[in-house]
Amino acid sequence: MRFFTIPLLIALFTITGAQAQKADEKRLDEVARRGMHVMPFDLEKTTHVFSTTPKGGVQRVVVKDKSDTEQIGLIRAHLSEILGDFKRGDFSKPARIHGEDMPGLAELKSAKPEQIKVEYAELPDGAQISYSTNSPELINAIHQWFDAQLSDHARHAVPGHDHNHMHHK
Repeated sequence: MRFFTIPLLIALFTITGAQAQKADEKRLDEVARRGMHVMPFDLEKTTHVFSTTPKGGVQRVVVKDKSDTEQIGLIRAHLSEILGDFKRGDFSKPARIHGEDMPGLAELKSAKPEQIKVEYAELPDGAQISYSTNSPELINAIHQWFDAQLSDHARHAVPGHDHNHMHHK
């Protein structure tokens, strides 16, 4: 059984990474408009970075101008707030921005809080939230969720590198 699990997981990682495509301009405008009501920081002054990992992923929000302490504070406040929401299984803020049918969202909302480890960390230029789980279904959901955010935030988001390789540069 283990022999088949590893190739399946590799295939899932490969497939989800290939699916993040930029949404059409109308969708990008709609998501940016909704985002202004949920995220306190300025999307034009920040960048979302989504990095998948073998156990989930890392979502970073960083400023474009490292001296912009106001935006850094807003990023940190927002990510701290949604960390608490996510730990309780409350994914209503992403749903308000991206819609209830956002890929991966239903699985994340139905997970028990102890199934996904969610951690916050401040960065010199913003903050990040790390997601990890041992459930292949939830790993796939996190990857789908990241791909959907990359697509919907295409003007303000970039894919990151595999988190395990970043420390070896």
